[in-house]
Amino acid sequence: MDRPNHTSIIVSTTVAFCAAAIALALWWQGPVAAWQGLWVIVTSEGALLTDYFALAGPGGALLNAALVTFVSLLVLRRSVGELTGSNLLVLGLMSGFSLFGQNIANLWPILAGAFLYAKWRKEPFGKYVTAGLLGASLGPVVSYLWTRPAPWAVPAALAVGLLIGFVLPALAAYTARLQNGMNLYNLGFACGLLALVGMPVLFALGGEPATKSLWSGEYTLPLVLGLGTVCVLLLLWGSFFAGQKPGDAWRAFFTLCRDSGRAGCDFLKSYGGAAVLLNTACVGLLGLGYILLIGGEVNGPTLGAILTMMGFAACGKHPRNCLPIMAGVWLSTCLPATSPTAHGSQIAALFGTTLAPLSGCFGAPFGVLAGFLHGCVVLRTGAPVAGVNLYNNGFSGGLIATVLYPILTGIFGPRLKGRDVADRL
Repeated sequence: MDRPNHTSIIVSTTVAFCAAAIALALWWQGPVAAWQGLWVIVTSEGALLTDYFALAGPGGALLNAALVTFVSLLVLRRSVGELTGSNLLVLGLMSGFSLFGQNIANLWPILAGAFLYAKWRKEPFGKYVTAGLLGASLGPVVSYLWTRPAPWAVPAALAVGLLIGFVLPALAAYTARLQNGMNLYNLGFACGLLALVGMPVLFALGGEPATKSLWSGEYTLPLVLGLGTVCVLLLLWGSFFAGQKPGDAWRAFFTLCRDSGRAGCDFLKSYGGAAVLLNTACVGLLGLGYILLIGGEVNGPTLGAILTMMGFAACGKHPRNCLPIMAGVWLSTCLPATSPTAHGSQIAALFGTTLAPLSGCFGAPFGVLAGFLHGCVVLRTGAPVAGVNLYNNGFSGGLIATVLYPILTGIFGPRLKGRDVADRL
């Protein structure tokens, strides 16, 4: 399948998602309540852990998700032209985090900063658009500043957002090398480091951002039915309507599941659209099944985490390398200080699959180890930056990847299973 067909699959899937989300938002709460909910979201701080379903209702949350995702698609299409698997993962991240923390307003200053960086470097914006969009992980900083009751609030928010977007591409390029492709959420690691340095300055100036705890549980059943339906439709699409015979599509999917998933891979290019559609559905059902199995809730954060997993089904994640990580996080929740249904632990099991390449490269036992460590570490990395880094799991994953990779390679030698992927980095 050629690249224009890849673009067609990405565009059609994303537009269908946005249209369905808008229709559901307007039907669920009504147009007036949905738009009012969106305003509540835009004027909130949005720090972790702010469930937009709890803050503004399902109408506002879904409307925000649809608008953020569609805008991201337009920006990507305009800046990079033909789309690939890496662009699909960006769309998955943007749609997922727009259910808790990101909104249609706080992404613009950071995106503009990345645009200015491209101009400064005299390079195409398409080279840095991913950093600009995913830099909205630090959108709560912008939101915190512009919601201050002071005349300097909006100018300060715009200036800080531009600064974040301007410096983030260079930092992200360095952190990608540091992690050796073992952490899929590289921008989360970069944003975490930037927040770790920048937030103490804000505290010293008298700022008092703080972590939040808004979590809903009353929408679990309709969201389970909705997401389950989407996954079934993706299974049908990949099996029968993606240009391959069902047998060929599933064989390509099982071949995909033998890939290490190391950062830098592109499943769409390597295995075709049908296999990626099947993988997206299976990864989504895996995440949904975990939440139901532990008796958790499907809401803004957990649905956002599952959508993120589904986005990375085009570039790194599949059931075989995700399961050991999730098992390791679950094991960490058996310790006395937490439980599987604790809010942070629920999303840690889903977002912890950022370390899927460790499992794919070194094997399932080390994947379980990485997941166990992630489940412990991630619960302690959000507070020092007051929850303003939405990709906190990416920051934790980056720390673990940076520590584990040299230890494992030093002790056990170069036993990477995905050497063909490793050689491309």
